[in-house]
Amino acid sequence: MANLIGDSLAAHTFDAIVVGSGISGGWAAKELTKNGLRTLVLERGRDVKHITDYPTMMLNPWEVEHRGQLPLKVRQENPIVSRNYAFREDTMHFFSKDNEQAYIQEKPFDWLHGYQVGGRSLTWGRQTQRWSDFDFEGPARDGFAVDWPIRYKDLAPWYSYVERFVGITGNRDGLATLPDGEFLPAHEMSCVETHFRNEIGKRYSDRHVIMGRAAHLTQPTSVHAQQGRAQCQNRLLCERGCPYGGYYSSNASTLPWAAKTSKLTLRPHSVVHSLIYDETKKRVKGVRVIDSATREMVDYFANVIFLNASALNTNLILLNSTSHRFPAGLGNDNGLLGKFIAFHSYRGRISAEFDGLLDSTNRSQRPNSCYIPRFRNVVKQETDFLRGYASTFSASRSALQNSDLIGASLKEKLLERQLGPWQIGSSMMAETIPKEISTVQLDKTQTDAWGIPQLRISVAFDDNDEKILKDFFQQFTEMYAQCGFTNIKTLDTQRRPGSENHEMGGVRMGKDPQTSLLNKWNQLHHCTNVFVTDGACMTSTSTQNPSLTYMALTARAADYAVKQLKEGKL
Repeated sequence: MANLIGDSLAAHTFDAIVVGSGISGGWAAKELTKNGLRTLVLERGRDVKHITDYPTMMLNPWEVEHRGQLPLKVRQENPIVSRNYAFREDTMHFFSKDNEQAYIQEKPFDWLHGYQVGGRSLTWGRQTQRWSDFDFEGPARDGFAVDWPIRYKDLAPWYSYVERFVGITGNRDGLATLPDGEFLPAHEMSCVETHFRNEIGKRYSDRHVIMGRAAHLTQPTSVHAQQGRAQCQNRLLCERGCPYGGYYSSNASTLPWAAKTSKLTLRPHSVVHSLIYDETKKRVKGVRVIDSATREMVDYFANVIFLNASALNTNLILLNSTSHRFPAGLGNDNGLLGKFIAFHSYRGRISAEFDGLLDSTNRSQRPNSCYIPRFRNVVKQETDFLRGYASTFSASRSALQNSDLIGASLKEKLLERQLGPWQIGSSMMAETIPKEISTVQLDKTQTDAWGIPQLRISVAFDDNDEKILKDFFQQFTEMYAQCGFTNIKTLDTQRRPGSENHEMGGVRMGKDPQTSLLNKWNQLHHCTNVFVTDGACMTSTSTQNPSLTYMALTARAADYAVKQLKEGKL
């Protein structure tokens, strides 16, 4: 630890410290600096500047050495991250490799990282749906987790606040299960997607096919122009980094916005070891960091700390933040820190073909699909499993390729563009149940490259997940058949827990300090100058993509923290 005195101590002291620069960390930085707080953002990975550090953003397929395919050596050295759909030759520089953070899998779990400034906001799927009261009230009604300390009305204005700044495309669909937001013009459905929507609407009163809601600028507003962002070009190269800022990322949006205040200090190459608890003042006084370049341990100090390191790393940091007051980890009086981990299951896929509407094709490519909100166990418990699933839906046509021809005859046929039948597909995103046996804990003997205890992960699918998967296959096979689709095939992808970056929990919110770690403002119950607003704070997972909720929770908590600081309560 550095011995800081005089000017050196002042240089290491800030009003606020944010751990992590991804989707939620970027929002914490934006909100805290906007309110005049000198804010230090700590990022364990390298710096990535918008546009400047997107090396493949404008490359044509033939300019990528292996045409985008991962070399065998890369796959063999990275079996975990190679299973992710977005890990390709042209994007792998934004994914941490398997050897960059060792961890112990008590049960198969794919822990994915994006260790760079911007984190996984550079490679996320960009799907953004609000939660409804069906989601916030679910645990209390169904008894599968503790009651959320907030409801939709508490977060609704913050959803709107975030949506206007981020830029979300979508329609106002008027669904109780999926509240409307502040939307830019929606992407268009293809004619077969419209056919499916209409046919489902005729047959089911509780099932809805809508255009997906996504963080893409279909029609930028003045606030997006102020950010330096432009309209999405529908290039479908998002995970390379977008030079137009057409989709939302911390790099293109919140971090530059925070930097304009001159209140932001960004420190990459900073591996957070722990939070420093002051036994006398009964509060956290700072953050202990290992410089990844020099291996020096350095302390930074602030009155308020925001933990946004991603769900499992936030759990790790708190578990490693031990003191005389908190021997089992910061705020862990009830022993629940690192427990009740949950995630989203993406195991179910279904495909089909459609021989109708062959006089038409999809109008253009788009970075979005249709969406079917959850319809199982919404108003009442109606199945033998808890909660439910949402799903994507898409339909498109591709050119037929004749591989039997060669030479001149092949060239002639290439000019005769023939389209095949409509290809139909859906992917499930199911809610999993937080369980006390689903845990992350520190290993007692094994450490990582920085001398920090490795995380021991014990998370798995259960019988409820298997029942949900079976129901998804049954319901969507029936729906597809009713709409005239043929050659219907189901697929269990066998994706492991964690493989979609939606790990949540371990530092859950709640009303009672005996059964939760955080209060309704995302403060640790027993250390109120520490806020957790990434996936670790989630009490349950819903069926919606979680990033929009992380951002709204962060903006709300930052607003509260600033008010508490001004009143001298932090």
